[in-house]
Amino acid sequence: MSRQGAALVIAAATAKSDFLLCAPTGNSPTGLYQELIRERARRPDLLRRFRVVKLDEWFGVPPDDPVSCEHYLQSHLVGPLEITAERYLSFDSESSDPPRECARISAELERQGPIDVCILGLGRNGHVGLNEPAPSLQPHCHVAKLSAETLGHAMMSGRDAKPAFGLTLGIGDILASRKILLLVTGAGKERAIARFLEATVTTDLPASFLWLHQDVEVLLDDSCR
Repeated sequence: MSRQGAALVIAAATAKSDFLLCAPTGNSPTGLYQELIRERARRPDLLRRFRVVKLDEWFGVPPDDPVSCEHYLQSHLVGPLEITAERYLSFDSESSDPPRECARISAELERQGPIDVCILGLGRNGHVGLNEPAPSLQPHCHVAKLSAETLGHAMMSGRDAKPAFGLTLGIGDILASRKILLLVTGAGKERAIARFLEATVTTDLPASFLWLHQDVEVLLDDSCR
């Protein structure tokens, strides 16, 4: 799964040297990022100009906290690939004005976008990014109220004080991407996968909105079968 996903990203990088990658955190993309690091060692100029936007972040969790999305991306992608600050668009998890921070990201995405390749994972409740199942979904960057199921994520499971909110790109931002790559790994997602494959678009399963996009690749590893 990781090798195939990385091949798709590398193809985009070959076609457009300054392509914009939307990067998530968690177990699903880790192997793909490792493949990109290995490819850069073989072809140093390949990823020299590519840009990254962070998909989401736990609000109120300091960026140097090991459970933060920032710490993960710095450790697994941004640092190893030496992505400079001007090529990295990231939510400030400690902003004093979260809606304004989301507006800043929206403005930068409007200026720098669209996203060329958006990598996503699938939550057990069908969320993508921190777009949670709800009666309605937000199209653009927003402050998201987190569900109990999302707060059971491995990144949060050992943490006593859990955030109530997250900062995330919206469903509209995701669907504006030129290509979407959905990586699904980890046990316990069978129901979400089965519902996704029904191809019924519903806000109860935010991932189902990917059926509205013209170029989506879905890669599942054996743990999900």
